[in-house]
Amino acid sequence: MAGYGQPAAPAPAPGAAPILVLNSLDADVSVIDPVSWREVRRLPTGKEPHHLYLTPDEKSVIVANAGADSLTFIDPRTAEIQRTIRGILDPYHLRFSPDMKWLVTAGNRLHHVDLYRWDGKDITLAKRIPTGKTPSHIWIDSKSTTAYITMQDSDELVAVDLASQQLKWRVKTGALPADVYGTADDRLVMVGLTGSDSVEVFDVSDGPARPVRKIKTGLGAHAFRAAADKRFVYVSNRVANTISKLDLQSLQVVDTYLAPGGPDCMEILAGGKLLLTTSRWAKKLTVIDLETKQVVRQVKVGKSPHGVWTLDHAPR
Repeated sequence: MAGYGQPAAPAPAPGAAPILVLNSLDADVSVIDPVSWREVRRLPTGKEPHHLYLTPDEKSVIVANAGADSLTFIDPRTAEIQRTIRGILDPYHLRFSPDMKWLVTAGNRLHHVDLYRWDGKDITLAKRIPTGKTPSHIWIDSKSTTAYITMQDSDELVAVDLASQQLKWRVKTGALPADVYGTADDRLVMVGLTGSDSVEVFDVSDGPARPVRKIKTGLGAHAFRAAADKRFVYVSNRVANTISKLDLQSLQVVDTYLAPGGPDCMEILAGGKLLLTTSRWAKKLTVIDLETKQVVRQVKVGKSPHGVWTLDHAPR
C-alpha cells in the first residue's frame, strides 16, 4: 500500500464541504478538511454517536447519540453545531423515508423502533414499536411504505408498515445481521451478516421476505454504500479488512479492495474516485482510490470511528 501521506487522486476543490467522522467512544465528531486531509477540530455531541443522516432540506445533518438519548444537528457546510434535541430514546441508527414524512430510529439497547413525524423542522413521536433483540440498521423502500430493520442479537429481519405503524412480518437471518440495503426496484433486500462472511439476499416483493441467495464477501460483512452508477454496491468486511464490490444484476462479487483497521461505514466523494471508510479498530479514516485499488492516505481521528459523511458525495 503506497503513499499514505501523498494523494494519488485529485483532491476536491478548495471550499469543498467538510468530512464528518463520528467517534463513538469519544462522544464527538472529527471535522476533516478534504483539501489538506487534516482533522481541523472536534465537535462534542453526546455519548455514543454512531450514525448520521441529512435532513430533507439539506440544511442539517443529524447525529444520533445512542447513549445520550439525543440528536445533534450540524450544518453540513460549516460543520457548526446548530441545536440538540434531547429525550430521543436510544437513537442508534436513523433514516428518513423517501417521501420525507417519517424519521425512523432503531433503539439498539432498548429493543424498539421509533417512528417520528417530520414537519420540516421538528419531530414528533408517532409510535414506539417493540421489536426483538437489538434492532440495528434500517432501510426504507422507495415508496415510503415499509421499513426493514435487522435484529442484531435475535438474527432476524423485520418489516414495519409505516401507514399502520405495525409489524408486518419477521424472518430469520444468518448470524449477527447488521446493515440492510434494498435494490431500486424494491424487489430485493440485502443484509450484511457480521457474524459470518456473507451478504444474505431476500426477495421482499410478495409477502414475508424469502431468502434467495448468500453472497460470500468476507468475514464480518457489515455495511453497504451504493456506487454512483446504481449498478454496484460496496460491502465492508470488518474482520477480513476488505471491501467487496457487488454487482446488483448478477449478485456476485466483482472486485475486492484491501481496507486495514476494521472497515465500517463508507462514503464516496463526488466524482466517484475516492472511497472513504472508517477504520473502527485503528482510530483512522482510510481513503481508497477505486481506480488504482490503493489506500492513498489515512487520517487520524478518535476512538472507535463509525459513521462518515460529507455533503460533497457521489450519488447513492
